[in-house]
Amino acid sequence: MIETSEFVHILNRSLELPCGAVLKNRLAKSAMSDSLANGDGDPTEAQIRLYERWAEGGVALSVIGEVQGDPRFPEKPGNLVFGANSNLQALHALATRASIDGAHIWPQIGHAGALSHSPISHPTGPSALNIGSFKCAGMLMTEVQQLPDMYARAAVLAKSVGFTGVQIHAGHGFLLSQFLSPLFNHRNDQYGGSIEARSRIIVEVIDSVRRAVGPSFPVSLKINSSDQLEGGLTQEDALETIRILDQTSIDLIEISGGTYFPGAKASSDSKGVGPYFVGFSQRAQNVTSVPLMATGGVKTREEARDSLASGAVDMVGLARAMVLNPELTNVWLSEAGGDPKFPRFETNPPGGITAWYTMLLTALGNDRESSFTLDISSAIRIYEKRDENRCVNWKKKFSHLLSSIK
Repeated sequence: MIETSEFVHILNRSLELPCGAVLKNRLAKSAMSDSLANGDGDPTEAQIRLYERWAEGGVALSVIGEVQGDPRFPEKPGNLVFGANSNLQALHALATRASIDGAHIWPQIGHAGALSHSPISHPTGPSALNIGSFKCAGMLMTEVQQLPDMYARAAVLAKSVGFTGVQIHAGHGFLLSQFLSPLFNHRNDQYGGSIEARSRIIVEVIDSVRRAVGPSFPVSLKINSSDQLEGGLTQEDALETIRILDQTSIDLIEISGGTYFPGAKASSDSKGVGPYFVGFSQRAQNVTSVPLMATGGVKTREEARDSLASGAVDMVGLARAMVLNPELTNVWLSEAGGDPKFPRFETNPPGGITAWYTMLLTALGNDRESSFTLDISSAIRIYEKRDENRCVNWKKKFSHLLSSIK
C-alpha cells in the first residue's frame, strides 16, 4: 500500500516541457467552455476571478476553453476573442491574476468550424455537409491556407498580454478536429484523404505559431483519441497523428475524446468508469517523446496517482472535479487529501449537466458557490437565456465581419 507521502510526491513532481518551461506539479485544470466573457469577446471580472481561484488552489496549469481567433466562427457567445478589438487591459488582468504562485495560464485557441454557433455564425467546415438537420458550408482553399496565420496572430496576442503559453484546439469536433475526421473531411486536395493529409493543416498551424512566439513559449495541442462516432476519427488514425506531431515543436499533447456533433454523447456525460483515456495515452507513449496529458473521468486522487505512476501520462487533466473544488490541487498535495463529491442528477436532458456545471463556474467566479442551489432545468433556462442576450452583443460588435462569410 502506498503511503500518503507517496501520493504527494508523485503528484507534486515538476515537469519540464521541451521548450524549457516548467509546470510546478502534475495537475492541470483542463479547458472548459466557461461562458464567462461578456458577449463582446472580452473577460469579465467573474472570469478573471475564476482563474485566479484555480491558481490560488495550487494548480500547475489552467487552460481557458474556446478562445476564438476569428469571431466569425465561435463555439458560443460567451467565448473570449483574441483580435484587433480585444480589450488588452482586461486580458492582461486575466493573465496576471491567473498566473500567481507559479501557475501557468494558457488560452485554448480554437475555431468551431462546422459546429459554430449558428445564431451568430454561418457554420463552415473542411467540407460541405448536409446530414439530417445538420448543415455546413465547405472551406475554400484560400480560407484553409489563412488558418495558420490566424492561430499565430492569436498566439502572439496571448504572449503580449502575459499568458504563459497557448493550446491549439484540435479536439471535440471543432475545426482542426474536423480536418482529422473522415466524417467531416471529404476534401480531395492536399488537406484530405490519408491521415497524413488530414493532419497537414495542424502541422502547418503548429509551425506558424512556433515561428510567431519563439522557441521558449509553450505551445500545446488537444486531440481526440477518437470521435466516438461511426465514420469518425479512429484510435489508429489518432495514434498516427500523434506520431506525426512528434516531429513538430509541440510541448504538450492533451488527449481527450468525443465530439459535440449534434446527437453525439459527450464523454463527460458518460456513466462509465474513468479515467477514460489513460489506456490510449499509454499506447501513445510508444509513438512520441512529447509529454502527454489525459483528461476525462479522473475523480479521485488515487486515480490521478495511478495514471501518473503507470507512466501512461505525464500530466493529469481535470475539469469538473476542479469546478466542485477549486482548491483541489492543494487538497491532493496535502497529507490529508480528500476527493470531491460529484452530484447525482435525477434527469439528464441534452446539455443539462454541462449547463449545470457552467452555471456553477459562474458562481465560483463570483465567490458564491456556497449559495448555489440550481437544479438542471433552472440551469439550462438561465444558461440559454444568457447566451441569447450575448448573441445580441456579439452581432452588434462583429456584424461587419459576419457579413463577409459566404
